Amino acid sequence: MGQPRHILTLLSGAAALALSLSACSITETINNFLSSTSGRSWFTEDGLVKEDQRVNAFMAFNFENVKQDMAHGQGEYLASLSTLMGIPQDRRASFYAHAQSRYPFVMEHQSNPQETLALLVTNPSPAATVSR
Repeated sequence: MGQPRHILTLLSGAAALALSLSACSITETINNFLSSTSGRSWFTEDGLVKEDQRVNAFMAFNFENVKQDMAHGQGEYLASLSTLMGIPQDRRASFYAHAQSRYPFVMEHQSNPQETLALLVTNPSPAATVSR
């Protein structure tokens, strides 16, 4: 009987350690983001993201997921980004194709969130007009 209890104790300890490390990683990322000058200017005094900074904040917090969706030319993060960018529904397929065509450049040059966003906004395909 002692063995199953010992295994459960080890498993619960490992789960707590993993959760702690994950929370530390998230906290560190948020602290780094908020300590940057641009990060602070994105928020109102109430702590809400300013309307004109929502796309920047989204890219900063979801960059890895957006890159994965760019590689596939579709996905929930790319869809959310297109919504925040104000791309009409009937032009999203063109935007997704445009984003996918920019993916190799993002990976080759190890672009950061702001550079990648600039690639998506600059010289977009004619059907993917962005309203910001």
